[in-house]
Amino acid sequence: MNIYAMRAIYKFEMARTWRTLMQSIIAPVISTSLYFVVFGSAIGSRIKEVEGISYGAFIVPGLIMLSLLSQSIANASFGIYFPRFTGTIYELLSAPVSYLEIVVSYVGAAATKSILLGLIILATAALFVPLQIMHPVWMVLFLVLTAVTFSLLGFIIGIWADNFEKLQLVPLLIVTPLTFLGGSFYSVNMLPPFWRTVTLFNPIVYLVSGFRWSFFELGDVDVGLSLGMTLLFLAVFLAIVGWIFRTGYRLKS
Repeated sequence: MNIYAMRAIYKFEMARTWRTLMQSIIAPVISTSLYFVVFGSAIGSRIKEVEGISYGAFIVPGLIMLSLLSQSIANASFGIYFPRFTGTIYELLSAPVSYLEIVVSYVGAAATKSILLGLIILATAALFVPLQIMHPVWMVLFLVLTAVTFSLLGFIIGIWADNFEKLQLVPLLIVTPLTFLGGSFYSVNMLPPFWRTVTLFNPIVYLVSGFRWSFFELGDVDVGLSLGMTLLFLAVFLAIVGWIFRTGYRLKS
């Protein structure tokens, strides 16, 4: 593998984070802190506990997952779209760099940024509510798998989009609503039976549930099912990326 090329792409993408520190790190952390104030204080004063967990602590995994999904998609989609927009993607495709190395570099950088942001939000949450992570290894596993999986989705969106507006289409109209309706701020078990069944068709439920289980040993679905669904999403997005490079979709024109 061309380690030097991968390192160059990775460092270039990471350097963009430090150049736009306010937008990349500080703004998402402030936004998440506001969620803690609004949901943790205002709603938390009315909902003291959810299945034995204080409401402020209960929403922490959901808030981290909300930021993780949105930032993974945004970082990866912009990272690959901008070279297409400027035309430098053709220099990259003609360089002695394999498709695998390109994907690993861009997705790795996007996932690294998201994981870093998730850990900062986790540390920020500890200032608002007492936290206990019962399974830290599982927590890191879900954090990394989710960041990589949705960075792949962002990479796909960046290839598919032909303007800046489309970069925001999937995150704003699909991913964010599904995250809000996926048990980020409530337990699916609180819903009536019919709506609980409907909610289980939301794929984000399995991500949030598995991540929350690593904190409190409490989930809406079995942790094994959550892990299996996460790996399934990862496999599907990998297959789509492989198809894109095999056919040259939106890359050769």
